[in-house]
Amino acid sequence: MKNNMKPNWLIAAVVAACGLTVTGTATAQDTDTAPREVTIDGVTLNGEDFRIVTISSETPLTITASDPVAAACTRGLQNQSTAHFGRTGMLNEREFAMAQTAWSYFETFYQEETGLVNAVGNFPSTTLWDTASYISALVAAYELCVIDKREFDSRATQLMNTLRNLPLYRGEAPNKVYNSATGEMVNYANEPGEIGMSANDIGRLLVWLQIVKERHPHLANSVDNVPMRWNFCNLINDDGRMFGSFTQSNGETRYVQEGRLGYEEYAAKGFALWGFNVDRALAPQPLEYTTIYDVRVPYDGRDPRVFRSQNYVLTEGYILDGLEMGWDLPSDGSNDGMVASNGWRAEFAQRIYLVQQRRFEQTGIITARSEHQVEGSPYFVYDSIFADGYAWNTLDPTGEYQPDRAAVSSKAAIGLWALWDTDYTDLLFETVADLSQPDRGFFEGLYENGNGYIPLQTANNNGVILAALLYKVQGPILQHVNQNTQVWDTAFIGTDIRANKCHPNRMVEEIPCCACANQNNIPPVIPVEEFKYCRPVVGGTEVGATECSTVEHNLEAPQVRQVLPSNCPIPAANP
Repeated sequence: MKNNMKPNWLIAAVVAACGLTVTGTATAQDTDTAPREVTIDGVTLNGEDFRIVTISSETPLTITASDPVAAACTRGLQNQSTAHFGRTGMLNEREFAMAQTAWSYFETFYQEETGLVNAVGNFPSTTLWDTASYISALVAAYELCVIDKREFDSRATQLMNTLRNLPLYRGEAPNKVYNSATGEMVNYANEPGEIGMSANDIGRLLVWLQIVKERHPHLANSVDNVPMRWNFCNLINDDGRMFGSFTQSNGETRYVQEGRLGYEEYAAKGFALWGFNVDRALAPQPLEYTTIYDVRVPYDGRDPRVFRSQNYVLTEGYILDGLEMGWDLPSDGSNDGMVASNGWRAEFAQRIYLVQQRRFEQTGIITARSEHQVEGSPYFVYDSIFADGYAWNTLDPTGEYQPDRAAVSSKAAIGLWALWDTDYTDLLFETVADLSQPDRGFFEGLYENGNGYIPLQTANNNGVILAALLYKVQGPILQHVNQNTQVWDTAFIGTDIRANKCHPNRMVEEIPCCACANQNNIPPVIPVEEFKYCRPVVGGTEVGATECSTVEHNLEAPQVRQVLPSNCPIPAANP
């Protein structure tokens, strides 16, 4: 006698298709002398609830069904999601498939010996920026149930071990580039050598190391031991600016201020999260504006001819700040996704988005600009909104104009889609959502001139896409939830080791003196009158932002009311 009974989940699925809602279990009974029977506990039939339903047949009972419905993903901080700017809600089927596709890059180009991932396709090289993008992908893939905890822990543990033991540039901090297969210091041609340090790259990595500590306290010790080896004395100077370095032709090291408006403040937040004083780097000055399609677009006021560093206005620095930190101050632990405590960053991000939407409205050119890789020479371009005095200026690293390399950046498009829920970002989403290759991830972007897609996949592009998808579900990815004592704060207290490496000492608090008569009123770095698209939230010396919109508001700027403290003795007269 042929036994055609199927597994219980199959039975439950087909019964549900026939109008039954199954909430319990199903059992099958099959003997040579009895009719075929299926008993199901907890059923809703035609709108009425039944404790048990039995289906029987005198003849062999064959039940077929589609694949079972996957259980909802409720992992990690999923259920702690709060209201936030932009899109909210669980991923739909298409978006989840995009997350799987983006993660496939990190499976295909993973280096088993080191736990690192290639920055660009098959080329076995990476930077700290791209490694941070890999951590971004790893965190998002776990939270979105693309991978399980065993794989997350295995990859994260191996990666921290490699980062903890990387050879350091001149014994100070990580080199700009490493061979991803061996972990050796290399130059951009992947040849052995020391070429310098990047404060921007280190800052981005510090953001993601902090995120791992907050979300996964069991990994905090491993994470803390990564930067414990680094000497920060030449990376952060006394007035709070960030410095990178490069090796000159004579072999000597030269240290140079690093970062421009957009990226500088984002990277500085990484250092600030670990207790470093980077106030100058966090400030937007020197600041200038240019008007494009009636939008006052901010740009860095340092003249490239004098300082020999371009002032590109790009999307990425602003969307990374929004996706990862909600445009909040590093010191803000409120986890409020609807108020950006670093308000001028939210205001400027609004303009960066709006000017690209306006360009599309005026010209029909779909626009989502960021820096990206390109096939063949020049291999990389800064696809800017504004640079070197010109709008929509696409430049290679030498400063040459490369208009044919302008593109809709995949990571910029999906990042904008996550942070702004508009018809235009729906169009951006459709432009790049299927721009991918199975088992290799998303392509860099789509050329504006109709020359098709950029046939390259990168860790940064796919990592940012995964972060954007996670943001839709959970809001800002950095959630201040780990209240445990941190090794970073307690190690080597009472010794010279911390001072010799210029590590911050957060176990010592400096208490300010009370001197009301000599009190200085410090104005906010961006005045409230400059908030055109976000409503300013005034409190203390920093202005937050909320109620951001693509339409200029007409709200009168709130006025700060000054009051005397409850207890403040009059100081002695100055000699």
